Amino acid sequence: MPKTATIQASPPTSPYALALRAALKDGHSPLHQFAIGELKVDVVVTNDSVFAIVRRPGAGGLAVRAAYLPVPFETHMMRAEPGEATRLRLTSAMGEHVLSFSACQDALEQSRITTAFTPARPMVIPFAPRDLYPLDEDDDPLPARGTVEASQRGINTGLLYFHIDEPAFGNILYVQNLTASNDYFRATGTKPREAIGGAWPELGYDLPTPSAKADPDKVALRPGEAVTLSDTIMVFRHDVPTHERESARQFVQMLGAAYRMIELPPVEYRDWVDRADRSARDLADAPEATIRHYGHRYVHPYVAAEYPDIMVQMSVIAALHDWGKWRGEPHPLEEELKAGLRKFFDPKLGALRRYLPNVGADKTADAVDSWYLYHPLVNLGALALDGDEDAHALFLDAIDYGIKAARHFDYRWPVQYDITDFSIIEETAPVDGRGQTDVGGIYAWLMLQAFELTTDKTFLDEARAALDAAMGLRFNINYQANLTAWGAAACMRMWRITNRDVYLEQSYVYLASFLHNAVIWESRLDHAASYETFLGVTCLQDAPYMALYECFDSFVAFEHYLSDSGPDLDPAARMLISEYCKYALSRAWFYYPDALPAEAVAEQQREPNGHVDPALSFPLEDLYPDGQQAGQVGQEVYGAGAAFIFASRAFHRIDGAPFMLFCDNLLRAVERTGDRALTIMLDGGETCIANLRLIRLKRRSLSKSTVTTAGGDAIRPHCSTRDRVDYHVPANGRLILTWE
Repeated sequence: MPKTATIQASPPTSPYALALRAALKDGHSPLHQFAIGELKVDVVVTNDSVFAIVRRPGAGGLAVRAAYLPVPFETHMMRAEPGEATRLRLTSAMGEHVLSFSACQDALEQSRITTAFTPARPMVIPFAPRDLYPLDEDDDPLPARGTVEASQRGINTGLLYFHIDEPAFGNILYVQNLTASNDYFRATGTKPREAIGGAWPELGYDLPTPSAKADPDKVALRPGEAVTLSDTIMVFRHDVPTHERESARQFVQMLGAAYRMIELPPVEYRDWVDRADRSARDLADAPEATIRHYGHRYVHPYVAAEYPDIMVQMSVIAALHDWGKWRGEPHPLEEELKAGLRKFFDPKLGALRRYLPNVGADKTADAVDSWYLYHPLVNLGALALDGDEDAHALFLDAIDYGIKAARHFDYRWPVQYDITDFSIIEETAPVDGRGQTDVGGIYAWLMLQAFELTTDKTFLDEARAALDAAMGLRFNINYQANLTAWGAAACMRMWRITNRDVYLEQSYVYLASFLHNAVIWESRLDHAASYETFLGVTCLQDAPYMALYECFDSFVAFEHYLSDSGPDLDPAARMLISEYCKYALSRAWFYYPDALPAEAVAEQQREPNGHVDPALSFPLEDLYPDGQQAGQVGQEVYGAGAAFIFASRAFHRIDGAPFMLFCDNLLRAVERTGDRALTIMLDGGETCIANLRLIRLKRRSLSKSTVTTAGGDAIRPHCSTRDRVDYHVPANGRLILTWE
């Protein structure tokens, strides 16, 4: 019998990739050409599309679809506006498309392609193919080979991070600026959920289009009203990273470049001092906030709901402690809440249990989430390092069990286990089949606290073992945002202690995974029009919402990260962390139900999480970038710590001055250099702006003030009233503030 011939399978493809292949093979003459550093760009018109063909001589390239028109169209060159390489107008029976192509290069090659559409008649937008195709040396998308490292998660930042290996074109970050397309989403009733991704070689943006079942009258674009269909930013590097740490660093660096290209939404001043006062009053006085057991007072996790647990107690206590230091005297509630902490300690196990011994039968008393064992100890360690002897003793009593658990699971923790015997209750999360992959980060921070308290090298070795075990997870390291932030902080601290660069590099892996879950766009979808989303981070790897507890805990972790860093930290990392903290101070205000319209707050909360009381100054757990009603999960009493943290970091008391100093960037130092003079060191992004404000104290008057840079340049006030003086200042560097 004759031998059967072996047929080599080709990668799956579509007619759109084949059409592009044929069009480029036919050698369409470019309508326009320009350069991005060493990259050459041809603007090419095909039968149904306009492409930017980005090539690196001898190393292949990319085809970027700027517009797709399933009808005949005419192309007209327009006068380019400042900063543009070229501008086109496409006219058709559909209406008018205007395409803007921009190119720039500072440290990295960057491009931007924006497509606006004005319908000629009511228009229901049809399906459009994805917009990104890798190319080989012969402009063929099919033979090109590469790897997608990260793509959009849920409704977070519309990004794609990938590299083309054959040919060796390099590393690419693609970002779709979704803020620009809010009008399109609102008009068509669509949402850009996981819209950026694809299957090689067809990548990029899958423009959301209305359901075929939708009423056309309700989802049609209106004639004569322009909407932005896409705003595509790309950042290029020539070399493919050799390992995950360099890949993460390049991601952060390239994301920083893309961030600087978008128009940033404004930040607003929020009175976190007043909010902290109100939160403390409600914690102390509202019967829905606390409950008594064993003669002690404990915090409810949610308003009038759920059993007290150790994470909740320590989160509130630690934040109250920081606020007391800021006020100059401890709040009496801090000691009252600390008095009952020992009841969580199980002397037989030598561990802090999640619940009190009298927890109801509706709870599995022995079950513990992996991170829940360590997070309370981190806050306990912070108190111990600040001189609290009782906290020190309880910390050391419970720390050995934490080590025992880490070693049992070989530093790779499940989602939930039985605290009595380590039997696994839930090994992995259903969404991705992974355990709590970033618990090693917060465990490492805990071990470094223990090392600082005791100088016992065992703890340092434990921290190293946990961080080493997480290497290789790449963009899959994030389970819960704040744990990932603490992992970054632990890596940075480990680098400081050991001087081993691998830990500085590994901090970028944690940071890249954190930023992968960010919402770097301002959503105006449905109820999101009532609050801010920009630079929020969804709290879990699969969560559809942003949560304030994870937000302010990440804020504290990043404060440590920046404090331990130095000039070796990549400037983009410093900038993005600082911007996250700046926007948190503005955005977080909307977690409080009194800051939202009533219709934006859910009427029902998740069982058994109680109810929402807008009169109480406690935050809602959940805000949704896709515009769902907030507070579906509940109103967090344990989130009360947010106001204490933000007030104690952003507001600075100046002895003898008639004002309090506010800054929405973390300050490296504030030094009194004269009776009426301060030197202020800011530690933010080199190209960013910080907001500095002098706030009049009660029964005092603001006098004339001046702010100058280290170079002697005077900064004029942005706004000045009887009660405040606002300055927009460089976010990085030294300032001198004087007043009369």
